[in-house]
Amino acid sequence: MKIALKRIDDGFNMEAVDEQGHKVLMDSSIENGGKNNGIRPMQMLIMGLGGCSAIDVVMILKKQRQEITDFRIEIEAEREKGKEPSLWEKAHIVFHLSGNIDADKAARAVELSVNKYCSVAETLRQGKTQLTWEVKLNEG
Repeated sequence: MKIALKRIDDGFNMEAVDEQGHKVLMDSSIENGGKNNGIRPMQMLIMGLGGCSAIDVVMILKKQRQEITDFRIEIEAEREKGKEPSLWEKAHIVFHLSGNIDADKAARAVELSVNKYCSVAETLRQGKTQLTWEVKLNEG
């Protein structure tokens, strides 16, 4: 994998591009000298956790012939206070699934993703992040 990163203004605004040309803007907060024109790099890691796990869960449920009509994830995460570097201390993931889905299969798919398949989850765990999750099924 190759990523190209370039500074696009006189502050901290960066554009990252992968080998296929997909782009992401990153920046720092105004309080830290940035212009708030992009995602913070540490936020990107938590977004990656959501994306990685979402792919796993959808793949597992599709293999089990579960019908997903809607799927979203919400993540609340906290970083260590007063430390440099400030790592992710904990993250709580809420999986919202709708469709003709067996509750036990949904719970098992999420457990397999977070504990076994999602590389981002394991990366965070190696950094001592406490990961918790819950599944909400067909809540309208």
